[in-house]
Amino acid sequence: MNIAIVGGGAAGFFLAIRVKELLPSARVIVFERSGGVLSKVRISGGGRCNLTHSFAHVSDLSQVYPRGARLLKRLFRSFDHRAAYAWFEAHGVPLVTQEDGCVFPRSQSSESVIFCLTHHARMLGVEVCTGVKVKEVFRSGNGFRLDTLSADCPAASETFDAVALTTGGAPRGEGHDFLARLGHEIEPPCPSLFTFNIDHKPLTALTGIVAEKAQTAFAGTKFRTDGALLITHWGVSGPAVLKLSAHAARYLCEHNYRAPLLISWSGTNNAENVAAELAALQRSAGSRLVGNVRPEYLQTRLWHYLLSRAELSPEKRWSEVGRKSLNRLANVLTADTYAMVGRGTYKDEFVTCGGVSLSSVDASTLESRSVPGLFFAGEILDIDGVTGGFNLTAAWTTAHTAAEGIARRLSAPNDGR
Repeated sequence: MNIAIVGGGAAGFFLAIRVKELLPSARVIVFERSGGVLSKVRISGGGRCNLTHSFAHVSDLSQVYPRGARLLKRLFRSFDHRAAYAWFEAHGVPLVTQEDGCVFPRSQSSESVIFCLTHHARMLGVEVCTGVKVKEVFRSGNGFRLDTLSADCPAASETFDAVALTTGGAPRGEGHDFLARLGHEIEPPCPSLFTFNIDHKPLTALTGIVAEKAQTAFAGTKFRTDGALLITHWGVSGPAVLKLSAHAARYLCEHNYRAPLLISWSGTNNAENVAAELAALQRSAGSRLVGNVRPEYLQTRLWHYLLSRAELSPEKRWSEVGRKSLNRLANVLTADTYAMVGRGTYKDEFVTCGGVSLSSVDASTLESRSVPGLFFAGEILDIDGVTGGFNLTAAWTTAHTAAEGIARRLSAPNDGR
């Protein structure tokens, strides 16, 4: 048996290892278009590799998976974040869980994860061919052939009994045309998990300041997320922004990444409650200066900036602040509005919304409904999550599912397809 896995990323390697464990006598070959493998794993989590999450505070998968939550809920019954945690620890990667639920190698280096995957693949006899761009997969008799741009890998010209596509996201739809011709529905791809560009110099002058208790939303929509917010020299970043970009990925794409961004620096959109808190602060502050007494969740420089947004002087005494000024300040703390004028772009770090529609694959095996023997795993599917290890969790789960599906298909009696 020959099995081709197109894509040498997290999903590709995990799938290769699992299918080789299930079918030890099969020849499993991973084809990667670049000169190296697992490049996104290497830069994940700032080089530390946030390889899964505890899910401790996730009550509904749709909170962390804007697309694919329903399918993952089903697949998690067989292989979830706990199984991924146990798998890596059993394969020589001790893990640690942070307070925020993010799981990292104890070494705090992605190289531990890369070594684990490449070492076990090699020990099992998985072959790896780099520098091979697969343009198309097509039927050849009862098997598959690959149309490639490389002549340096003789294995690429062989016939395969099963093929798994794990090529990751494609923000420009690259590589999806032949899949559409084979009968797969393609959800239009667009970027997810990115920072927001804001052209407002007084804000960006606060570069490096973090608002730990923030909430972000887009005016006129139901998109709203919370978390820490980081002010950058180009706009805003941090979990509150990245999560919002994931949930609103298609909305932002359709609006050319221009939208009215609402920032609640207080972490709530209830201006009345915040006004009441400010009134209590006013009573306790007595005759002290407004600039010297602030809510504990705001840094001094950010507080002074927000006072200017509310047209309040930091030299004014709290006892001199009237009700209208308090309400104006409460509105700034709960619905500070900025014009988003674009998104941050990082060539090597992105997640893609869209891809092969989940309606085009079998929900139990991730096998193509239109092309038996063709499987999918990872980000090529219309599955993506927010930041925090959720996307790699989906990669491990879908790869495990596809590997089991391949093993079942190739182990079953020939059904004539």
